[in-house]
Amino acid sequence: MSINTKGSKGMKAAILTDLSKCIGCGACVLACGETNGLPVSDPPARLSADAWTAVRRQRGVNIRQQCMHCLDPACVSVCPVRALQKTNDGPVIYDANRCIGCRYCMLACPFGIPKYEWDKRLPKVQKCIMCYDQRVSKGMQPACTSVCPTGATKFGDRDDLIVEAERRIANNPGRYVDHIYGLTEAGGTSVLFISPISFADLGFKTTIRDEPYPKLTWDVLSKIPSIVSFGGVLMIGLHWVINRKMTIQRLAHESFEAEVSSEKTKREGE
Repeated sequence: MSINTKGSKGMKAAILTDLSKCIGCGACVLACGETNGLPVSDPPARLSADAWTAVRRQRGVNIRQQCMHCLDPACVSVCPVRALQKTNDGPVIYDANRCIGCRYCMLACPFGIPKYEWDKRLPKVQKCIMCYDQRVSKGMQPACTSVCPTGATKFGDRDDLIVEAERRIANNPGRYVDHIYGLTEAGGTSVLFISPISFADLGFKTTIRDEPYPKLTWDVLSKIPSIVSFGGVLMIGLHWVINRKMTIQRLAHESFEAEVSSEKTKREGE
């Protein structure tokens, strides 16, 4: 299957996962690992720096996990160096060369998705990028959806997938709960789920607000300009004090070395 995201005006790449169809085979996990150069092993039950998608089982249901690719991502809004960016096509991508390791994205994400390479000498933040560089930007679907044997996870335009999810729910009232997870959560996401039992029973975060989280952050900050200004002044002051202290220490060290050198020269002259 090939979808030309560049040629389709207004198309927003998205993924719909039908939890009633997932058999927990782990083909999506293996395909993700092979495509993104991650360790390929038995399907993990939770996300990690080495597993950008995972499959866990709860209440008799196999649950695939990955980055939700929010429409208005909190991780992007807090990144001070634009290491995380929202593409026009939909996926939220990551540039390790820009990353400074501040991990603000990990704190900001309402879904708890980004993971950190704590065991690496030069660690990076890791998460699903929907195979953007390798596949989606070239008109192909992500590796995970391309190998699903049951059609449990489907790639396409977000609006089309919402229509498909609504159709399945309407035509099978006893099979699904009447909710599309990701339709409004955190302002909406590019990864959507439908389920045979309540999302709360499956461990999904169900207390997430419907408003985009960046908007909530700026709404709060706009009401406390004095605190923000004070914080900025405080940071500048601390920076100046630390730099001044380091400069004094450096000059003192250089003065001491010059004095020692002068004394040594004087002794050699005598």
